[in-house]
Amino acid sequence: MNFIRSLVYVVWLYGAVVVVGLLGMPFMLVSRPWGMTVIRIWAKTALWGLRVICGVKVEFRGLEHRPTGAALIAGKHLSMLDTIAPFVVLDKTCFILKKELTYLPFFGWYIWRTKMIPIQRKDAAKALKAMVADTRDRLEDGRQIVIFPEGTRSDVGEDAAYKPGVAALYRDVDYPCHLMATNSGQFWPAHGITRKPGTVVFEFLPPVPAGLKRGEFMSEIKTQLETASNALIAEHSK
Repeated sequence: MNFIRSLVYVVWLYGAVVVVGLLGMPFMLVSRPWGMTVIRIWAKTALWGLRVICGVKVEFRGLEHRPTGAALIAGKHLSMLDTIAPFVVLDKTCFILKKELTYLPFFGWYIWRTKMIPIQRKDAAKALKAMVADTRDRLEDGRQIVIFPEGTRSDVGEDAAYKPGVAALYRDVDYPCHLMATNSGQFWPAHGITRKPGTVVFEFLPPVPAGLKRGEFMSEIKTQLETASNALIAEHSK
């Protein structure tokens, strides 16, 4: 039954991309803020369908730590859901994402119009330089930059390596780093289409202050994100 409901949800999710994307096209073309509004409507539609069709609720905690202006956010990455849910609670979300996504219909158009930050992974040095420059530009515009230090989705329980890109951003933009833990992979796994009923929690943690040395910073964010995410996983394994 879960598999059938999950199939229905996949149709719902990508059907909503087409319907909301097409209906929002005139608004997206008018301005970036309107484009962000269209994405936010799609994200809310995706979460609504997830709850009704698959029985997966999404809860946000630690909203007192949620940034409202320009900010750098490092998040635990266990699921595609991690790239959808933040649009509901962050007003100027800006994801750092792989460039290949810009080639997709609808997704790519909105990524371009809302000035997300695509990166080309082949040339690491060039990509890092461009990522830092684009991040500075978006921060000046008051955006909340979301980066996943693992670089890609990891499975629940996996000891994923944290990539150095987040440390370069943290050093060069000289901003505190906000943290977003989650247990999303328990109910929307990193791989496959099966969604399992339960409660996904996204928890904002107190920010790591600016100015830490690279090694200290990387150790701090990994310790905090893994500890908080594992606690959420344990809580919802009962």
